[in-house]
Amino acid sequence: MVKKAVLFRGASLLCLTLAGWICSAPISGPGAKVESLSGATVEMFVPGVEIFSNRRFTLAECPDFLNGIPFFQEDINTSSFRVLKDGVITVLTPESDHFKSAQFQALETSGFTRVEEPPLFQLFGDSPANKVRIYQKSVKAGADYTFGKWVVVLGFEDEQIAQINAKKTALADALKSAASGPGAGLELTGGYEADCVDVFTPGVKLFSNRDFVLNECPESLAGQLFLRGNINGDKFNVVRDGTLTVLTPESDQFSSAQGGALMQEGFQRVAEPQLFQLFGDLSANKVGIYSKKVTAGEQYAFGKWTIVLGFAVAEPWKPKPWNENEGEVLYNGIQLPEVWPPEHIDPRSKKPMPVPYLDYPPEVIPIDVGRQLLVDDFLIEKTDLQRTFHYPEKYEGNPVLKPENDLEDGAGSGWAGATPKSGGLWWDPDAQLFKLWYEAGWLGTICYATSKDGIHWDRPETDVLSGYNQVLPFGLKPDSWTVVRDWWTKDPDAKYKIFVRGPGGKPEGAMCFESPDGIHFGDYTMSGVMGDRSTMFYNPFRKKWVYSLRSSFRGRSRHYWEADDFIDGCKWPDFDLKGASWEKGQPVIWAASDELDPEDVEVKQGTQLYNLDAVAYESIMLGFYQIWRGPHNHQCFGVPKITELNFAYSRDGFHWARPDRNTAIESSREAGTWDRGYVQSLGNICVLRGDKIWFYYSGFAGDESRPKGGMYANSAMGLATLRRDGFASMDTRLSGELLTRPVTFSGKYLFVNADVPDGSLQADVLDQNGNVVAETVAFTGDSTIQMMSLSNGSDLSALEGQPVRFRFKLDNGALYSFWVSKDESGRSDGYVAGGGPGYDGGIDTVGAAALSAEKEFSNR
Repeated sequence: MVKKAVLFRGASLLCLTLAGWICSAPISGPGAKVESLSGATVEMFVPGVEIFSNRRFTLAECPDFLNGIPFFQEDINTSSFRVLKDGVITVLTPESDHFKSAQFQALETSGFTRVEEPPLFQLFGDSPANKVRIYQKSVKAGADYTFGKWVVVLGFEDEQIAQINAKKTALADALKSAASGPGAGLELTGGYEADCVDVFTPGVKLFSNRDFVLNECPESLAGQLFLRGNINGDKFNVVRDGTLTVLTPESDQFSSAQGGALMQEGFQRVAEPQLFQLFGDLSANKVGIYSKKVTAGEQYAFGKWTIVLGFAVAEPWKPKPWNENEGEVLYNGIQLPEVWPPEHIDPRSKKPMPVPYLDYPPEVIPIDVGRQLLVDDFLIEKTDLQRTFHYPEKYEGNPVLKPENDLEDGAGSGWAGATPKSGGLWWDPDAQLFKLWYEAGWLGTICYATSKDGIHWDRPETDVLSGYNQVLPFGLKPDSWTVVRDWWTKDPDAKYKIFVRGPGGKPEGAMCFESPDGIHFGDYTMSGVMGDRSTMFYNPFRKKWVYSLRSSFRGRSRHYWEADDFIDGCKWPDFDLKGASWEKGQPVIWAASDELDPEDVEVKQGTQLYNLDAVAYESIMLGFYQIWRGPHNHQCFGVPKITELNFAYSRDGFHWARPDRNTAIESSREAGTWDRGYVQSLGNICVLRGDKIWFYYSGFAGDESRPKGGMYANSAMGLATLRRDGFASMDTRLSGELLTRPVTFSGKYLFVNADVPDGSLQADVLDQNGNVVAETVAFTGDSTIQMMSLSNGSDLSALEGQPVRFRFKLDNGALYSFWVSKDESGRSDGYVAGGGPGYDGGIDTVGAAALSAEKEFSNR
């Protein structure tokens, strides 16, 4: 990799700005000789290479005559270089001034001439904004050029590229030689970069995240293939028998020495050479050689630090297509891989999390559990309807809970607050009221409140602190915490599960309690370590307790741990929160923000995943990604940082589909408002109120008079509401159809949630041959639970267990969900999040009766 002030000689130089690839033949004329003025890195221009230093955009297409030439990989916002020798310069820019990145007017003013052929060409992505047009000019030595967004500078063959090509040739020769040798075959599972396989020769870079280069090279190792991995660890599977060599510091006095671990794995110390200087001149960087004949099927994970070499071939791990999985079969027909949870998420990748069950949906989808939501294409085989996403509306009377007593005014913490954070708000069917657990004061204590309407809250006195509603035992402080109502336990003393991670920036464990009433906690069990904003939730689809562990592999991010038992399962082993190394049996890398999360237009500090809460809603796990948009804590000066909530949906409990990146519940960003920033989700996300979903959330007003720490002041709880199942609808203003994939059911009555007051919705049931075997009467109206009567007056019981498709015919309206109910109540037998009036547990067994119960509850 070559740095600043690289000289280019040869054919012409190309400058590409945001638009696309063109050029069918090399540009004629003498090439320019230039140097970068912006400290650009030189890379090879080949498909898949990242084009900019601060974006993950990769080259999609590459004309043959440009393939392999050098280019400056630099900041997307500017490119600056100096001409050292006369020559032709070519610039590519978007054609239309509709795009902010179009530079053609500035180029023409500077004397550049547009080249008519070849036409526009796609540089990356598929947007028209990423296509370029060619402009040329003969430039003179001494001229400086600075281009705006976006520019890529390219040059043809010269001595620098000759060196790179020589290196490529050496690598190709080494690969060819090793392929027929005794070395092992490796499958790389540790997040290696594309150029991780290289030749072990003096001067070669040793680690992907360090600039150390090979100092001494024993003759016995010279020319062997080696893995350039992260200095913090190597991880791979053996796929071919053979020999393998590993280098590591020799002495146990160095924390980076892995000799003992290698010998436990059966590696033997090679006597000669005894030690050699791998890099630098410190004795800690002298290494010994270890060797082993490894066998296909073995798995290895080494800590900091090792160098792996002497193999015959090393290929990146590729996931098996999900239609070949042989693991657990879920309620919806999804079959998991044999290894679960997934262990191969790349901590460095900013690409959106893959959702493999959408790429390989089951051939037949059982739909007995819950309303079938249309938030993604899992259920849809074909449609000409348009998907529309919807967002909760904030309650005009917010906040519904704010500081009132001494605890909440910050008597113990210094900052006033009454906010649940990830606490819990659950319906109690026995008491016929809502129960809330919230934090009093910032990092003060946990308190308990009840409500008969979900708006006004009482603070019943407990026996923990006379005159107050505190429930957290004395001596304990909350930072991140969750309360979950366990509907499925048979133990009366374990109806509530409480997870409390105390204050502190260093990784530490959380206190895990069980309680009969959520008020009296008893003894606790200490969990494994985690970061400071960790939570937990229950996945009833798989009967697993899931711990959402704050980590830092890409800014604020998440590791995943699941267990059958809340208490016994919380004792995971220590793990590397930065994700650089991993050992089997540890929490796995899980979730982070990605390149599709829009950064704040004012703060401009990127995004991070501050927290991830989830709950079972109908047929999916419903998640809230709490997206951090900045600023950093030391830049807040009493103003709360901006975090906002984005919906996420999962059908396997691990992979999250996020088809819409618009904010669901936003920070107001306005001074004087109660939810100016730091908006956070409730642990159980929401409760159900008739034909509405109620989302409670936390917000912070801050206190600018207290620059240090004031960002945590004056927190409260608010409310936002959404139509039942209203996350997404399939719509048309005209007429359209939606055909489902093959499904099976055991119910009798088709129900829909649809809004067609000025149109109609009708459904056909098709057999495997596409024949109509049942059809419904058309529905006109607006209902969140509407039975679709069959035209012949019968029901669907004759089709029980048979693969069929539903074909919905929609005229001027919106379809939100559908399901087949066991009876005419419209019960979905899906999950109801935090519950609500009419529900006697965590599952909908009552259907439309919940609407009546809500009316009675509201009129009390």
